[in-house]
Amino acid sequence: MGLKPEVSLAVALATATVVYAVHQNATPNLADVRSLESNNLDIQRAERTASWVSAGVVAGISLLAKDATIFIIGGSMVIAMAWMTRHADQVDTITKRASSIKPTDIVGNTSGITEAPAQERVPLNLTNAYGSSVF
Repeated sequence: MGLKPEVSLAVALATATVVYAVHQNATPNLADVRSLESNNLDIQRAERTASWVSAGVVAGISLLAKDATIFIIGGSMVIAMAWMTRHADQVDTITKRASSIKPTDIVGNTSGITEAPAQERVPLNLTNAYGSSVF
C-alpha cells in the first residue's frame, strides 16, 4: 500500500534532506566540532537532540506515507549524520586523529593520576576579576 516507486524515491530523498537540515541547524559545523576538545558534553547533547528529532520526522513521514523506502533512506541519513558528528567529536586536537572513548593515561605520567578533561576541572582561583572572594 506504499507509494509508486518514482514518488517513493523522491519523498525519501526529500526526507533525507529534512534530516540533513535538522542536523545542520541543531549541531555546530563539523570543523568547529573537530577543533574542540574530545568528548564535549554540549556537542553530544546537541547531536542526540538532532538525532531524536530527525528520527521522529522520518518515522512520522514514513508512517503517514506507509512506505518502507522513506524509512530506510531517512533512517540511513539519521545514522550517517549522527556518526559524522560523533566521529568529529572524538578527534583529538593535538594528534588530529579520532581517539578512543575511554580516557587514556597521559604520556610520561607514572603516578597513576590522570588529569581531568577541561569540562570537569574545578577552578583553583576562587576570586573574581576585582580580587575579592567569590563566596
